[in-house]
Amino acid sequence: MPPPLPLLVALTGAGISAESGIPTFRDSGGLWEGHDVMQVASPEGWSADPALVLDFYNKRRANALDAKPNDGHLILANLEKHFDVVVITQNVDNLHERAGSTNVIHLHGSLFESRSTLDENLVYPILNDMNIGDQCELGSQLRPNIVWFGEMVPKLELAIFQVQKADYFVVIGTSLSVYPAASLIDYVPDSHPKFIVDPGLEDVGKFPGVEFINEPASIGMKIIRDRLV
Repeated sequence: MPPPLPLLVALTGAGISAESGIPTFRDSGGLWEGHDVMQVASPEGWSADPALVLDFYNKRRANALDAKPNDGHLILANLEKHFDVVVITQNVDNLHERAGSTNVIHLHGSLFESRSTLDENLVYPILNDMNIGDQCELGSQLRPNIVWFGEMVPKLELAIFQVQKADYFVVIGTSLSVYPAASLIDYVPDSHPKFIVDPGLEDVGKFPGVEFINEPASIGMKIIRDRLV
């Protein structure tokens, strides 16, 4: 029996999807499609105007479906030929899966899932637009299966478990400023190689022992691939 492949864990953020044409909150002046973030990404916003929230995510889902995986996504997926790859993403699109990644942990949920407002464990695939009146099996309104501001991150413990085992840890397209995801780098064993691929990271001094690649994901992942394979 061949030895197990080394484990490469990648933490990805909005920067990798931005190259596919999906706008980021940070780049849009604090607005998403003209809405303050708290209107469309908080329990309070949902309570105030659920129809607005559903319409917002319907549009985001359509935008994500129009986008195509870029070289950053594709190279990461192709690294499965050489590594056991776990992708931990802060993104809610499905570009990693469409690129071919087979083990993706969505920390902040998915545009392509809904869940019950009574029982968060009742999760359903989204086949069409979500509307007021769409209900779970308990009779409650369905909401996007997205982790909103002020909510717990249910898959954080799973992500930490994977990072603690990582032989290689690669951060792609995130400034590591959003917690708790940003804390994952602290769980990587000290002696194991760590890389950050991001063209805009400035405070590099707070990440000792990390190699920085100051490039967008599509270019930076080519460098990573050539370095590791």
